[in-house]
Amino acid sequence: MAPAGDNVVVSNMKLERMFSMKGGKGEASYANNSQAQARHARSMLHLLKETLDGVQVNPPEVPFAIADLGCSSGSNTIYIVEVIIKHMRERYEASGYKLPEFSAFFSDLPSNDFNTLFQLIPPLASYGGSMEKCLAANGHRSYFAAGVPGSFYRRLFPARSIDVFYSAFSLHWLSQVPESVSDKRSAAYNKGRVFIKGADEGTTTAYKKQFQADLAEFLRSRSHEMKMGGSMFLVCLGRTSVDPTDQGGAGLLFGTHFQDAWDDLVQEGLITREKRDDFNIPIYAPSLQDFKEVVEANGSFAVDKLEVFKGGSPLVVSQPDDAAEVGRALANSCRSVSGVLVDAHIGEWLSEELFSRVESRAASHAEELLEQLQFFHIVASLSLAFR
Repeated sequence: MAPAGDNVVVSNMKLERMFSMKGGKGEASYANNSQAQARHARSMLHLLKETLDGVQVNPPEVPFAIADLGCSSGSNTIYIVEVIIKHMRERYEASGYKLPEFSAFFSDLPSNDFNTLFQLIPPLASYGGSMEKCLAANGHRSYFAAGVPGSFYRRLFPARSIDVFYSAFSLHWLSQVPESVSDKRSAAYNKGRVFIKGADEGTTTAYKKQFQADLAEFLRSRSHEMKMGGSMFLVCLGRTSVDPTDQGGAGLLFGTHFQDAWDDLVQEGLITREKRDDFNIPIYAPSLQDFKEVVEANGSFAVDKLEVFKGGSPLVVSQPDDAAEVGRALANSCRSVSGVLVDAHIGEWLSEELFSRVESRAASHAEELLEQLQFFHIVASLSLAFR
């Protein structure tokens, strides 16, 4: 049996300080495994622009601020910010206003790989004191940029300072694994599983309550930070089933081959059952009703749009008939979003063993994965209920 080193269970207190998407630019990094997210985001641009059409255009003396919450470390966030700024520039020009100064805040947890992100952000265009002359050209940008480390389940910005909040593929990540899920004495103890797909009612109820509490805190914070006349565009993993153990695409991603790979390590004596049972993926894919209930209970935001959107597969492969490529794509997809947690829990050597088993298992079910692995997203456009 290979030693697991001095790795310990990742406590909820440690989660915020160490969790992130896989950094860097390696094969399993988020930067190189977020093409599906880019494709899904592009398919929703018409909904984003509808949201932007409702944003109040202020006099040019008032700077225009955008915040991407859960920006991660790839180029997707930069693309979206540029889409938002281009659309708002056109709205300002159509209104006859001069252009304001634009600022973009890229926000994620402190452990996010901001260095890789900052290397991708284009340099600021020559700025002579007038934003009208500060045009994005020749690979330059026309906005000021800053990183904001911190959890979006708390306040991040001064009151009434942000015009547009954007958050995609992040709100399904919980602030913590519900404590009862890892408590052997609790009815919510998720014994034998690392995710809630197929879990008992007590487990799924604990996850749902955690999601609702987190989303309520998210909305409370944004209600203080958003300017009057601003808007918020949110996208998170969702499900079409009323059964919370289903979890849609997230259930197939983490509740099948990923789960089986953990079981393999147990059967082979590489980790104990207790070590497996102490690990849980802190994701909850809500139903439309789950999401709506929290927004309505909060009361700070009016719902301009709330729907389930079919995003497609998270797997991007050049040769769909190549089972090995499909298996590798699924393993890299899992690793890019959960690898940091797995490494912290069982160490890098055993993490390599785990994801190699995910890859081989996925390769043996390649055709099935391509047919069945589909993500659905909750898409919400919100504005302040009090104006």
